[in-house]
Amino acid sequence: MTPIHGVAFFCLISAGAAAPTQTAAASDGLAVRQDKATGRVEVSRGGKPVLRYNFATVPVPSAVKGRKYAEPRSDYIHPLYGPGGEVLTVDYANDHPHHRGVYWAWPEVYYKGQLRDLHALQGLFARPSKLISTGVSGGVATIEAENIWKWDDTEPIVRERATICVSDAGGGGYFIDFEFSFAALADGVQVARRGQRAYGGLNIRTSLQGGQKILEHTDPAGAGPRRSYAQIAGIPTGGKQSSALAIIQHAGNPEYPGDWVKYPKLAWLQPTFPASGKKFPLAKDKPLVLKYRLWLQPGAGAGDQDLARAWDAYNKPAGSAKPPKAEDKQ
Repeated sequence: MTPIHGVAFFCLISAGAAAPTQTAAASDGLAVRQDKATGRVEVSRGGKPVLRYNFATVPVPSAVKGRKYAEPRSDYIHPLYGPGGEVLTVDYANDHPHHRGVYWAWPEVYYKGQLRDLHALQGLFARPSKLISTGVSGGVATIEAENIWKWDDTEPIVRERATICVSDAGGGGYFIDFEFSFAALADGVQVARRGQRAYGGLNIRTSLQGGQKILEHTDPAGAGPRRSYAQIAGIPTGGKQSSALAIIQHAGNPEYPGDWVKYPKLAWLQPTFPASGKKFPLAKDKPLVLKYRLWLQPGAGAGDQDLARAWDAYNKPAGSAKPPKAEDKQ
């Protein structure tokens, strides 16, 4: 079985942001480097890149300039790297220029009786507000950022806080834990999936096209525990090594479990929010909080049994149980 190190943990966040260009490192090889000039925050492990969080605006590349939906954007992860250093995500794709690696956005945002599209960057944008903190502590590399959703790129309607934590998963893999908080700054803001039934929420556009395999699992209603996880594995476009990206939903998310949406031709896999057929209202005094874990692994990925164990580890309260023992993959 695949080693799984650690149960659910609280992200350890430094007291303040680092200097404009600085590397924070720990003895286990995790490091966070932020560059004020580009607005990039990069996490590495053992000198190899893990991910880049694009806090500031990324301009439109010349290859897609002028294309519909090719808009400058920020607040997303690309590249996301596999354990072997391969690039696992796609940004400014020719077929869908608004796709941007790993990003959290909704295609339907309602306000004042009108509709805008944060997913396709039509009339609504998440603009950088402040990089709250970055650092490495207790074997966890952490990025915490605040972004403001701006209606017609002018009026602030939502304050978003994104916390991204990277930790070792054993077996050459690593975890990326997300916690998103969305608080309304105006009355009447609602979010929904495309057509209130398709995609929306934590969006993931990968490059895993070669020999692609997608696994989805959600236990039936009434199961205890009710697990929900999925995985996409394959060889990245232009690559040689297979990698796998598993997605684990947190049982504490509102309306858990979210539906799984996949588009194999786009190497797309995501957990959705909110429930099908619903608009979810954002409140000023009680932010919407969503949590997810990505498990990046070399090779063909984990089997169903190991994914179930990974769900258990992520969803156990901190300190409630010892981590599962690492065992050899069978």
